[in-house]
Amino acid sequence: MEGGGERSPLGESYRRGPVLLRGSMVPHDNTTANLLREEQPTDWLHMDPWRVLRIQAEFVDGFGALAELGPAVSVFGSARSKESEPDYRTAVQMGASIAKRGIAVITGGGPGIMEAANRGASSEGGKSVGLGIELPHEQGINQWANIGISFRYFFVRKTMFVKYSSGVIVCPGGFGTLDELFELLTLVQTHKVKSIPIVLFDTAYWHGLFDWLDSNVQNRGFISPLDPELVAFTDDPDEAVHVAVSGIVR
Repeated sequence: MEGGGERSPLGESYRRGPVLLRGSMVPHDNTTANLLREEQPTDWLHMDPWRVLRIQAEFVDGFGALAELGPAVSVFGSARSKESEPDYRTAVQMGASIAKRGIAVITGGGPGIMEAANRGASSEGGKSVGLGIELPHEQGINQWANIGISFRYFFVRKTMFVKYSSGVIVCPGGFGTLDELFELLTLVQTHKVKSIPIVLFDTAYWHGLFDWLDSNVQNRGFISPLDPELVAFTDDPDEAVHVAVSGIVR
């Protein structure tokens, strides 16, 4: 209705938020009634505008949880490594060594190498972060993460890794580990992010892949030569940690 003054010659008036509607444009419903109406269609839950809000919420939650984390190193590696295997025990050692330096450890929050690095960090009373992802067969954040966030979207999770890591240790792993490694290398090579130390642990595991990149891929002009200071190879857990934390200025 008009809020005082003469009535418009167009008829009744109606305000919907900042919008003024008159005459034939006045709706037959109202915003509050629509909000409170029962048994409404739920198709909007699966539409892109609603997904945008969920994506935004994930960024807000991630930034809010990690904004005061301080310096951190990410440890990537296979979810399938067993507690009895050398890779697992080495990841525990590296996680503990990072935490002793007052530096947070970030992993993908799952089992295997991720669990081991979180376990080492939390055993030293350090910040042990698990950035999990919603997967059909994933069992949630491992029990050794004292800060855990679960994400729906891989790209939001990857943003958190890149934004809050000052160094990365990449242990042997499968497609997920390779995806994280190449994502990081791509961002650094294209100067989308600052260069950070990337350590590939277990030289025998990684050299075949990088020999292929240096020969077949580079020789055909598909990539530029990798900066030799960008990636370090080692079989020594202490050296891996030393290199990974070398970019952190205290």
